[in-house]
Amino acid sequence: MKEKNVIEFYVMCNKLKDIVRTGWKVWEVKRERLESIAEHIFGVQMLAIAMWSEYKYDIDIMKVITMIAVHETEELIIGDFTPFHISKEEKNKLGTVAVKKIFSVLENAESIENLIYEFNDRKTKEAKFAHFCDKLECDIQCKLYDEECKVNMNNQKALKSINNQYVNKLVENSSSLSEMWIKYGQNKTDYDDNFLSVSNYVLNNKLLD
Repeated sequence: MKEKNVIEFYVMCNKLKDIVRTGWKVWEVKRERLESIAEHIFGVQMLAIAMWSEYKYDIDIMKVITMIAVHETEELIIGDFTPFHISKEEKNKLGTVAVKKIFSVLENAESIENLIYEFNDRKTKEAKFAHFCDKLECDIQCKLYDEECKVNMNNQKALKSINNQYVNKLVENSSSLSEMWIKYGQNKTDYDDNFLSVSNYVLNNKLLD
């Protein structure tokens, strides 16, 4: 029954509102209310619209918005892993199984799943754009938490669990979590000139009044 399918899928995805992003817990962001996965999805979509508008990207923006909306749903089953605790390949393998289960209630499951695989492959212009937005939004949120003074870089437990020499070096040479996070993102993400420009603006400017 179509009505049942709609509500079953909605109720399942509604749980993303209550799943806090793991990275903020790992880095001990001290805030009463931390960002949920659903809020991250919303933020990435709004960033995508703004980047598309201001830089006039020749992309299917509605495809991008849908891609962003669905690619995080796998975390309902596999959880929210940070890049430091699981490889991209392993996460994609677990995610493939998860999305088949999540979208099995919908008639258009295959086409939706294909959008997720396209996002993961990062070969089309829409997938690359969506990936850039996904990474940059996280950096912007980190900068906002820093400006709210919610992060203490001293005695961070995250450094022990991450055990990444590059990250440790960045931490030693950064004055804040967001500075480290943004520089890490710039090094690990092949941003185009527009995204790199926005990333540098976030790095070098105050965002909150």
